Amino acid sequence: MSSASPFVSIRRDLHKIPELGFQEFKTQAYLLNYIHNLPQERIEIETWKTGIFVKVNGINPIKTIGYRTDIDGLPITEETELPFASEHEDRMHACGHDFHMSIALGVLTHFVENPIDDDLLFIFQPAEEGPGGAEPMMKTDTMKKWKPDMIIALHIAPEYPVGTIALKEGLLFANTSELFIDLKGKGGHAAYPHLTNDMVVAACQLVTQLQTIVSRNIDPLDSAVITIGKITGGTVQNIIAERARLEGTIRTLSVESMQKVKKRIEELVAGLETGYQCEAKIDYGSMYHQVYNQEVLTREFMEFVRKETDVHVQECKEAMTGEDFGYMLSEIPGFMFWLGVDSPFGLHHAKLNPNEEAIHTAIDLLVKYIEFKGKR
Repeated sequence: MSSASPFVSIRRDLHKIPELGFQEFKTQAYLLNYIHNLPQERIEIETWKTGIFVKVNGINPIKTIGYRTDIDGLPITEETELPFASEHEDRMHACGHDFHMSIALGVLTHFVENPIDDDLLFIFQPAEEGPGGAEPMMKTDTMKKWKPDMIIALHIAPEYPVGTIALKEGLLFANTSELFIDLKGKGGHAAYPHLTNDMVVAACQLVTQLQTIVSRNIDPLDSAVITIGKITGGTVQNIIAERARLEGTIRTLSVESMQKVKKRIEELVAGLETGYQCEAKIDYGSMYHQVYNQEVLTREFMEFVRKETDVHVQECKEAMTGEDFGYMLSEIPGFMFWLGVDSPFGLHHAKLNPNEEAIHTAIDLLVKYIEFKGKR
């Protein structure tokens, strides 16, 4: 796809203005401006916070096909040196949501100009990276009014080449939960440790204990991950820390394992409070439901792609990635697939630079499949 393609140009425009969850004001304005410039005869538009619903009315509808894209960026300082790099300090589309939006607009444009029998619902969802937009969007009056009968989404995959998609029936992405633990003890002078309760020591002990949950409390044939990615505590080098904070994530392949992990975390933290004579508070932050691809629709899609397109379909394994599209799939049959974009740098990396040829691949593939599903 040439850089002159309108959807490559749109991707570059959006790449310049990444915004965090529920702060996507420029992004929403850009998307609405584009959508309002499409022919309006067959479309209805509703907004929710920084998100957008666009319904394309079919010629003779008996069902609604949904397509969801996410629109937020990440708190990352971009290091790509691209001429269209982020103009927002410490913000970057490092998870490909600029790609996702431009693809959605490409598919939307096609069906506004070439309507099919069935209705289509395009969902531009904020806050996928956090604190989570899918679950509250599912509860809106607009979603209840226009709720689709099936729903599709994609996610870029740097590890696959352009022209390849990857997916599987059943579980694709893990259950995920944020994890924040605040510890409060008694600070004091470094020369008098016996008069204090040191929360740096307590935090270090807790990190070590948390690692035993996966190795000693989860079935080794199951899968779970507990990662503490950030620790903060103390003020200066000669004051014993009164407070410390652990920030991390939990990922499991089953809801039952997530419950077991959280129960064990709470038991260990309760023990820490007694052992270190401190107070502790646990906050699980945003929690994402597993992405579970409905078997019949997924199998049908894979067979369609193999027979009717030049795109290579690869069956992949489940991943510990988190995606709040899982909340939509928990109520609506559908699937998500990986879109190959051939980048040496992975998701959430400051140098992520996906191959823009994948935009055309995705638009063409989705148009063909939705036409297949929506025409009689």
